[in-house]
Amino acid sequence: MASIMRSGGRVAEVAALGERAARAASGFASLGIGAGDVVAVYLRNDFAFFEASIAAGLVGAYSTPVNWHNSPDEAAYIFSNSGAKAIVIHADLYHAIARAIPKDVPVFIVETPPEILSSYGLSAEAARLPAGVPLWSEWLSGFPPKAQGPDAAPGSMIYTSGTTGHPKGVRRNQPTQSQIEAQMRGIGTVMGFNEKFGPPDKIVTVMTGPMYHSAPNAYGLTAFKLGANVILEPRFDPEELLAMIEKYKVTHLHMVPTMFVRLLKLPEEVKRKYDLSSLRFVVHAAAPCPVHVKQAMIEWWGPIINEYYGATETGAVVFCTSEEWLKHPGTVGKALPNARVTVIDDNGVEVAQGATGEVVARQVDIADFTYHGDDEKRRRAEKAGLISPGDIGYLDADGYLYLCDRAKDMIISGGVNIYPAEIEAELHKMPGVGDCAVFGIPDEEFGEQICAIVQKQPGASFAEADVRAFLRERIAGYKVPKRVEFRSELPREDSGKIFKRKLREPFWEAAGRRI
Repeated sequence: MASIMRSGGRVAEVAALGERAARAASGFASLGIGAGDVVAVYLRNDFAFFEASIAAGLVGAYSTPVNWHNSPDEAAYIFSNSGAKAIVIHADLYHAIARAIPKDVPVFIVETPPEILSSYGLSAEAARLPAGVPLWSEWLSGFPPKAQGPDAAPGSMIYTSGTTGHPKGVRRNQPTQSQIEAQMRGIGTVMGFNEKFGPPDKIVTVMTGPMYHSAPNAYGLTAFKLGANVILEPRFDPEELLAMIEKYKVTHLHMVPTMFVRLLKLPEEVKRKYDLSSLRFVVHAAAPCPVHVKQAMIEWWGPIINEYYGATETGAVVFCTSEEWLKHPGTVGKALPNARVTVIDDNGVEVAQGATGEVVARQVDIADFTYHGDDEKRRRAEKAGLISPGDIGYLDADGYLYLCDRAKDMIISGGVNIYPAEIEAELHKMPGVGDCAVFGIPDEEFGEQICAIVQKQPGASFAEADVRAFLRERIAGYKVPKRVEFRSELPREDSGKIFKRKLREPFWEAAGRRI
């Protein structure tokens, strides 16, 4: 039986979507898009996301998925910085950021499907088709399928935020065939796409997370390329996921710990209501998973919960099964065969076994990367010949990695990386703000939430709601602090820099954890 992709009530054969991608590739080629160029994909999880991403690779271009929560200014930066030669975008998202789109870049509109309208409470008016902008489906149907692609597609160029302002695109070098084969073997191990579970057309998976993130992006596109059956969930809902597992006999899932938390909060009668026996391989990553949460998931779903750790820059570098985790509770895994992982001190020297330091790692047989337009930043990211994802941890006697804290101020909320420096920069623009500090504090569901501590200028008068309203106009909604507190003075180091650790620690001490 032919593999299919499903979204709401819509069903398409994977092979048919592949043919549409080949037609779109011919269309991109007619626009002069080729090797090393960029196609920006500003879409929710939809058939067109796969079509546009695959089409870019067929002409040797990078697909750059853009976080559709971005403000117009944030989106404009990525369009400009990446040098996007085309933009494929849902109709409702187009209206929100139209002013941010460069005037000389071709834009293709994807009709926002009914299941997405329903999930996000959008009206038909919000998703009206703009006049004079080509429709993706109509445009690509006017081209023949591209007969052949390049020997090796460069893949996705994911933008990952930095601690000093604008995000940077992680741009892989053109891979060789052996590097592609090595990468596919690694993905097969980490994602469960291998012979152990039979041919790909026997795999059924649900895309639970947005594909503008690097892990779901790699997972979804690999499942598609291999010919697995893929179900698109417009927006994660815990009971809906359980219902889909039962109805479609789902075998594989890629998740983040926040999803586990929300699943475990379901009433017991709801958890027992659905038959989950088809599940064979569940993998999670992107954020630390509390020990008690993972223990509870293994007890509920069985020893099918797997875990990996890595970064956009490194790819997956460690992995562990349920059996390994139960013997080493709290670990994020052991180095994969194609990876090097170690822990170093401030001087770049490897620390003793069990000692805490900065985690550095890399896959040794995949294409190297740089930051688009910033080779110097790439050089700074390298330590002891490896790459630092920015975490503090240690290796036990058996080589299993444990994470203790983060080397940088990065906040991970629900598997999403958020950088305080960006939020602080906007807060400093608010009239009446004397100084501020933004950091992550514990959140039962999302792992961390954003907290802002604000010092007002003398005589200034504003409230927590005013701070949120000011930021909501300037940054994506998920970056707006859930908690805002005011202090007359902020603790400072001798240099005058805010002593953020003193502000952060009380919240984590009360929670009994530091990450």
